[in-house]
Amino acid sequence: METLMTWESFFRRVASKDYAIELKAFLDEEYAHHVVYPPRNLVFNAFKLTQPEAIKVVIIGQDPYHEPHQAMGLSFSVPEGIGLPPSLINIYKEVQSDIGCKMKSSGDLTYLARQGVLLLNAYLTVRENEPLSHRIKAYESFMDDVLDYIDTLPQTIVFLLWGGFAKKYAAKIANPNRCILTSVHPSPLSANRGGWFGNHHFSKTNAILLAHDIKPIAWNN
Repeated sequence: METLMTWESFFRRVASKDYAIELKAFLDEEYAHHVVYPPRNLVFNAFKLTQPEAIKVVIIGQDPYHEPHQAMGLSFSVPEGIGLPPSLINIYKEVQSDIGCKMKSSGDLTYLARQGVLLLNAYLTVRENEPLSHRIKAYESFMDDVLDYIDTLPQTIVFLLWGGFAKKYAAKIANPNRCILTSVHPSPLSANRGGWFGNHHFSKTNAILLAHDIKPIAWNN
């Protein structure tokens, strides 16, 4: 499989697939008749901010936040000025404990995306107040193609798979230049039962990157 070094090339290649045509029609209908998050111009924000050759880390979420003003096309991220969702609060707590830094109150993770952290939701959209309302086969086919493409990239990439949903994607990762770190989900329901706090995923990720002569991630915002 030929490696394409831009998402634009990737999207051109999959645009004619049946699932892509179905997905566009689905989103046209949903955005026309329902309140859908994120805003349509931000649906592919993760891809715009982190080009393939820049990917160092992949963090897989399930679907976007479904309340107003939160979703911005990056998994776990919310725009500047929006209160931190519970999962992100726990992510920040672990970053602070693991890295030994003080996180600011901003939940905008664009700074990570620009460093090579692909913040990818499996389902890129959602209806307002209806979690997993866009859990459709077309998105699953798209996600399969995205992960297949990432697996062709030559560089070392660390996958952070948090929770049962994300962990299932480990089976899609075959490239030997991949490191997979798993834990429970950072949501309070999971994290407070143990297995999130103290997982040291952020320092472990940087140790892996440094071992391969790759600039580490500045996790502090």
